[in-house]
Amino acid sequence: MRLGYTAQQVRDAEAPHLAAGEPLMARAAAAVAAAVRDLLAVRGGVPGRVLLLVGSGNNGGDALFAGAELAGGGCRVTVAELGSRTHEAGLAAALDAGSRTVSASDIVATAGDTDVIVDGILGTGAVESPALRGVARDIVAELLPLLGRPDAPAVVAVDIPSGIHPDDGSVPEPAVLPADVTVTFGGYKAGLLQGPGARFAGDVRLAAIGIEDDLAAVEPAVRVP
Repeated sequence: MRLGYTAQQVRDAEAPHLAAGEPLMARAAAAVAAAVRDLLAVRGGVPGRVLLLVGSGNNGGDALFAGAELAGGGCRVTVAELGSRTHEAGLAAALDAGSRTVSASDIVATAGDTDVIVDGILGTGAVESPALRGVARDIVAELLPLLGRPDAPAVVAVDIPSGIHPDDGSVPEPAVLPADVTVTFGGYKAGLLQGPGARFAGDVRLAAIGIEDDLAAVEPAVRVP
């Protein structure tokens, strides 16, 4: 039985740990990096070529710190900034480890020469307006035809594929990258287990980050066999 929680339940579970200074983002990033390495091993070995699609929030921070770990291990990591701002510490870590950035006009071409795309655009904070918009939406729409090719990169979603409602699994806008692997943190997000969202999530891997006991103390939003 898989138990799915709402975005608010997860935020409430995280709050005391964040207040205590626990490294939740570092744990999440390590889990993402491990999933990317697993896919690279299947696709021909590590190091490999990784493209990070980075949004404004902590989801983007998770992707950036994962990218820093991967770059430090020899991967060729490229950062595409798609939000109104970028997690400063995460970006600094990624660049210090040897990652490079790419302009919006070159993202699709870079993706065509990439082994794994990490989707870190939107996370569980996008509850009121979960759909991608602006440049991020345009880039994802351009990437979708690429994923239909035999040599397409694999996609790893950070916590939840960007554009899926984290609570009910609805997909308000068709510009969503279908994930091969979704690495979700602490507990399954309800939107990964129901509705159209479940079809975009791929292989969902649950990574422990230290909030599991807190979630176990509340009633889950959904239960899925």
